[in-house]
Amino acid sequence: MREKIIEEKLTKAVQQNGGVCWKFTSPGTAGVPDRLLLLPSGRLAFVEVKAPGEQPRPLQCSRHRLLQRLGFRVYVLDNLADIDKIIWEVKNGTP
Repeated sequence: MREKIIEEKLTKAVQQNGGVCWKFTSPGTAGVPDRLLLLPSGRLAFVEVKAPGEQPRPLQCSRHRLLQRLGFRVYVLDNLADIDKIIWEVKNGTP
C-alpha cells in the first residue's frame, strides 16, 4: 500500500469525525510532519504518514521530538488500522 492511500483514508476519517486534516508544509523548515489533524473542541495533533514498514528519517524524528517537548501530540501512521485509534486518542485527549 502506498503512503498516498493511507493519507487519503486518514483525511476522510478525520472529516467523518467533524474535523479537518490539512497538509502541513513549512517552507524553509525540512522534516515537519505531513498532516495537521484538527478536531472539534480545539483538539490537534501532527501526523507523519509513511508507507507500511517505513520509518521517519532522523531529521523528521528530531522535529517530532521538538513538537512533543512543546506539548503537541505527534503520530507516525503507516497502516490503515491505526487511523481510528489516532482519531479516538486526539478526540478524547488520551495518550
